[in-house]
Amino acid sequence: MKPTLTAELVAAVAERFRALGEPARLRIVRELMGGELSVGALVDRTGLGQANVSKHLQVLHRFRFVTRRKDGPYVHYRLAGDDVFKLCDIMCGRLDDSASPS
Repeated sequence: MKPTLTAELVAAVAERFRALGEPARLRIVRELMGGELSVGALVDRTGLGQANVSKHLQVLHRFRFVTRRKDGPYVHYRLAGDDVFKLCDIMCGRLDDSASPS
């Protein structure tokens, strides 16, 4: 039996999808798929500015897509779980399907 989707629950799910709908955040998530990285490493790998990366990491953390660990003056981020991998696999598969002729 499927759980009842209230209007509030649907809105919360939509917010989570919007959090991943930002290209810069998807770039950050893609980099984190390789493992934990510091903010500085994410800046280097994405080409985004430090303030921009930090802002996007805050959103990803708020929606629990990433976790963080402080190590002295540095903060390291990693994906919070395999659910992000599953979402990306599903969407990338959909993109591959739409690119092939019917």
